[in-house]
Amino acid sequence: MEIVVLDGASQDDTELVVQSYQKRFPQIHYHRMPARGGIDRDMAHSVELARGEYCWLFSADDIMRPGAIDRILNEIESGLDLYVCGLNLCNFDMQILRQHSISDINHDAEFDLGDIGDRLRYFRHATTTTAFFSFMGSLIVKRSRWMATPLNEAFVGSLWAHVARIFEMIPKGLRVRYISEPLLDKRSENDSFMDKGIVHRCRIAVDGYHRLAETFFGMDSEEAFHIRRVIRNEFPALGLLSIKLQSWEQGKYDELPVVDKMMRRVFQDRTLGNFVSRLVYEATPLRVLRSVTCAYRSLKRIVGVR
Repeated sequence: MEIVVLDGASQDDTELVVQSYQKRFPQIHYHRMPARGGIDRDMAHSVELARGEYCWLFSADDIMRPGAIDRILNEIESGLDLYVCGLNLCNFDMQILRQHSISDINHDAEFDLGDIGDRLRYFRHATTTTAFFSFMGSLIVKRSRWMATPLNEAFVGSLWAHVARIFEMIPKGLRVRYISEPLLDKRSENDSFMDKGIVHRCRIAVDGYHRLAETFFGMDSEEAFHIRRVIRNEFPALGLLSIKLQSWEQGKYDELPVVDKMMRRVFQDRTLGNFVSRLVYEATPLRVLRSVTCAYRSLKRIVGVR
């Protein structure tokens, strides 16, 4: 087993840290990029550099759980194309907060996404975009399948080029195994894409996944419907309203129409639930929401003291 460390032209002492580990573990291979290429190109290049039959894409902030490697080594004996494993969400100090929801299937399951019946079953059970391959740390991919599917330049810069690559594998058959057990702990309070603020971060996910759904499945497909459904799970109306309130309180008034546009896009499907969500969002004055929020926080402090 090898470990490939791809350094995207970092400005810290990453190289020295890795060298200290290489003295003890010669199977660690370090590669430093001459310039920042972005997460899409870096992820693609890391798999190109690897020599193993399978690659587990992994972030520097996350931690594999005990027994995870043995579990995956056993799993890949089945020779499938992709494995999607469970994970725990942690705070910045890596204390486990909860298990992250991926699917409402509570057991391991295998699907061929190239088969329409299997694909729709997989999509119907999805609860978050992690089921649609958003989080690289949950993915163990067969390198030969990855390399046989070129990087889609149209999605480079979107942060979702790896998802586009996996979706492009589906027509030729994509055998996926969902592993319900958490095999890693994810640091959830250190999102590197939050540097431009929460509105920008949310728009990356909302616009990116709507584009993926429409590009690979068509806007009116059941697959696209389920992708939009899980986006609503991740960005509920009250959550978007809270984000809008935060922007308003911080004087970032240019962000308010951006959040409004996201709201319309997330809740675009013509259902009663979406209509009610849009109505609540549009009818709630930010000043009233601020008063209610302040009262709720005060009540929590009072109850907490008691």
